[in-house]
Order: sequence, then C-alpha cells, then structure tokens
Amino acid sequence: MTQEAFPLYIQIANELRQNIAESVYRLGDQMPTETELSLRFGVNRHTIRRAVEVLRTEGVVRIDRGRGMFVAAAPISYAIGKRVRYNEALKAQGLKVSHTLLGLMEILASQSIAKCLETDVGSSVILLERLSCADDHPISIASSYFVSDRFPRLAEHYPHYHSISKLLQQEYGCDHIRRSTRISARTVQAKDARLLELPLNAPILLTESINVDQQGHVIEYGLTRFRGDRMELVFEDERG
Repeated sequence: MTQEAFPLYIQIANELRQNIAESVYRLGDQMPTETELSLRFGVNRHTIRRAVEVLRTEGVVRIDRGRGMFVAAAPISYAIGKRVRYNEALKAQGLKVSHTLLGLMEILASQSIAKCLETDVGSSVILLERLSCADDHPISIASSYFVSDRFPRLAEHYPHYHSISKLLQQEYGCDHIRRSTRISARTVQAKDARLLELPLNAPILLTESINVDQQGHVIEYGLTRFRGDRMELVFEDERG
C-alpha cells in the first residue's frame, strides 16, 4: 500500500515518526506546535491532533501539559529483586549511568525514619541524596538513610564509589539486600520537578525501600522518586 493510500493524519504521523528515526528531532527535543505543524502540512489542527495522538499512543512522543510535545524514549526497566543492583540493571540495557550528589549530611532520626531503620528517635543518621541520569537525562532522585554508628566515615568513602552497593560491600563487608519495597504514584514536588526536568503536574513513581545486610539487620531506608514517563519497575520472581 502506498503512502498516499493512508488517511492524511496517518501520513503525517508516518512522516513525523520518520523525522524522529532520522534524528531530525532527538530524544527530549520539543516538537513543533500544532500551529506550526498545521502550516507545514497544510491541514487543520484537528488532523494534526489525530496524527499526534497516534504517536502518543505508540509512545513515540509525550505531551507535557502547558509545555508542549516532546520526543519520548522507550521506558527503562528496573527490576525490583532480592539484591539492590541499580547501576547494573541500567548498564545491561546499554545505558550510560551517572549520578550527581545533592547532599550528604548527618541528621537526627525522626520517628518515622527511626522506625524504618530500627534505631532510636533522635539518633544520628546519615542522609545521602543524589540525582541519577541515564544517557545524561535525569530519571530519578534517591534519598538514602543510614545509621551513622554502623557506617563511620561514609562521607569520606563515598567519592571513591559509583555504586552504593559496592561501597557498603568493600568498606564495611556489608551486603545490600532488599527486604521490602512499596511503590506508589504521586505528583512531582516542585524541587524534584526542577531536577527531573518535569512540569509540576507530572506523575512520578515513588518507591519506599528497606534494605538489610546478610544477617538480616536493617542498613538502609530509601525513598526514590522515578520519572513516571521514563521508568517501569518490574518485580522479579525470586523462586528457584
């Protein structure tokens, strides 16, 4: 079937898809507006909307309310399994992983944090926050809490490691095993929206995790905010 045999909105969707495949528009680029596309193709905006909806349904583009249309990427899969292996999971998909330290400080444990870490309220806790990127695009912000007495000099060791799991293993002889993870859908908060390059009304996936060592002792309480349009979280079957 020739291109001309398709409805006009399908022809437009096909051409825009080809533009993206040929890197006329790259991942994360903002696409032309409906008005600009209407002028380019010589059609009304209703036809453009139908073409855009085809691409949106396919996951080729995303629509950010109040901002416009952007070239989307295929979702990045992160397996929620027994062991915490974030970097390895992304690298296995051919992605370049990088992290930016947002904060590393000692704080006093609130009631909720103390409960998760199984420590005393008001005890010293290390808060480590960092922004993670895949191929230089932000995908998550993680806040990790550790009991200070269990991990002395963590702040000194951190700059020498790309992976928290490797840091814990090599400096403290401590494995990094997932005990529980709770996932919920939220709307991004203003501070996170700026760092994740999201509009304020965008959805995120929030994970709340408790991780333990090889003896089953709690070593970390983590809160991670993932971009809802970039990440999919998959639970692994640990049987066998």
